[in-house]
Amino acid sequence: MNNKLYRSETNNMVAGVLGGIAEATNLDATILRLIYIILLIFTAGFPLFILYIAAAIIIPKRGDY
Repeated sequence: MNNKLYRSETNNMVAGVLGGIAEATNLDATILRLIYIILLIFTAGFPLFILYIAAAIIIPKRGDY
């Protein structure tokens, strides 16, 4: 099993981070986005916003390796 984590180029809204996680874990990207938004609201936004920005910088796009 060789599921590497990449940012999605086809299933993206902002940077493709959640779409890439959905593709790597075989989950629905819409469900992950809803969970992310709910957690973003309940944590006052800042920690998850910083985490998303860091993930967008760290996780490569497919083909950038």
